[in-house]
Amino acid sequence: MSQQSRLKQLKLEELLQRDVWDVDEDRHIEVLNQEGLPIKALIILCPMGCYSMAGDKLLMSYEGCVECGTCRVLSSPDKIRWSYPRSGRGIQYRYT
Repeated sequence: MSQQSRLKQLKLEELLQRDVWDVDEDRHIEVLNQEGLPIKALIILCPMGCYSMAGDKLLMSYEGCVECGTCRVLSSPDKIRWSYPRSGRGIQYRYT
């Protein structure tokens, strides 16, 4: 079996297990104001499940973020501050 055909058969979870995170101590994503945010959409659509609720407060665990930008698209800059981690930090994708 070729390497390419093997990659096609891997599940998303298996591919993500190959990746490495160098977590930055500075948050690159922060909920500034949850009022008016599409909270259910953030919780459901974040592929890594970084958003959750604690009582009535929206929590964001940036440590497992894959920097896809889904929350950036669903929100606005006055609700969620989103930027890439500092150079060399964050997720490091492993394709092989």
